[in-house]
Amino acid sequence: MATTGKQLFTTLEADGTLTVAIEEVSFPDPTGNQVLVKLEAAPINPSDLAILAGAADLENASYSPGKFVAKVPEPFNTGSKARHGLKLPAGNEGAGTVVKAGDGDAAKALVGQRVACVPGNAYSQYCIVEAGACLPLGDHTAEDGASAFVNPMTALGFAENAKMDGQDAILHTVGVSNLGQMLTRICKEDGIALVNIVRKDDQAALLKGLGSTHIVNSSDDDFTTQLRSAIEDTGAFYGFDPIGGGKMVDTVFKAMEQVAASRMTEYSRYGSNQPKRMFIYGRLDTGQTILSPSYGFGWTLSGWLLFPFLQMAGRETVARMRKRVLDNLTTTFASHYKTRVNLDEMLTKDAVTDYRAMKTGEKYLVTPWS
Repeated sequence: MATTGKQLFTTLEADGTLTVAIEEVSFPDPTGNQVLVKLEAAPINPSDLAILAGAADLENASYSPGKFVAKVPEPFNTGSKARHGLKLPAGNEGAGTVVKAGDGDAAKALVGQRVACVPGNAYSQYCIVEAGACLPLGDHTAEDGASAFVNPMTALGFAENAKMDGQDAILHTVGVSNLGQMLTRICKEDGIALVNIVRKDDQAALLKGLGSTHIVNSSDDDFTTQLRSAIEDTGAFYGFDPIGGGKMVDTVFKAMEQVAASRMTEYSRYGSNQPKRMFIYGRLDTGQTILSPSYGFGWTLSGWLLFPFLQMAGRETVARMRKRVLDNLTTTFASHYKTRVNLDEMLTKDAVTDYRAMKTGEKYLVTPWS
């Protein structure tokens, strides 16, 4: 018998009208190795915001209970042409209790267990997922497990990717983020040198308390000098950036090249031979990525996404990563939340404008049944 519950949907029309609303829907009974999860907690990650709010004008949107309607300006609306007219769910990850299962053995074994999952429609009271995609949480709470996938696996992915590429040092441009704090702990545990960039003194103090040894404050007058010194000390010519827009990647590449050039014994008009690589994995700044190549020709800038990396890494590596997350869910991979909201509350003007700002350390948690 089908189960009914609330679920969030987001629709962008060709004229730029974005409608985000909670609806009552019917969830079919699971089949085979599917399970029905009663969701108890789901985080709002930056990766969720692209379809949840994107570049919409939230200040001038129309708000009503469980719904808002906003305009997406150009060129962002045209850039999202592929989703025009599509009614999409949202919420990459969450956690809850398995309440129904198909007739597969793996599914039936999960009934009554609390699990973390990545259904893609986690802003909902229920979801259907494959049993194999569920991470049993044991005695952990749903809040403990709500963010057990995106940030932990991404941070671990950075470390794994660095090891695969023969790197023993990493640079991260937003060190104090939830993910950045996880990366700091991982690198300390794995013996990987890490350069963390922050914007404020209190952020530097927080990371220092976690054991970070190379922290650079971008607000300081001598930021570039600090950055060069940290790269010199660690050999971090390999980094990850969630900002995307602006000049941060350009600044990092320049500092890397200046360190590399200082080690050259012979002049070359082409710059150093030191490979320098940066990955953009987010768009905290939706503006243009500004590069002013003055760092030789040995640099590479590319995107980084979690799911393609996991596919490339292979089943054995992914299984090892998942086990490490579960074993350290409340320590290395602990997440902290500023505010908890239910499905209706997450669509109020105060909430939407706040979490869309993506302020460091101010993560929201959606609790669908509160």
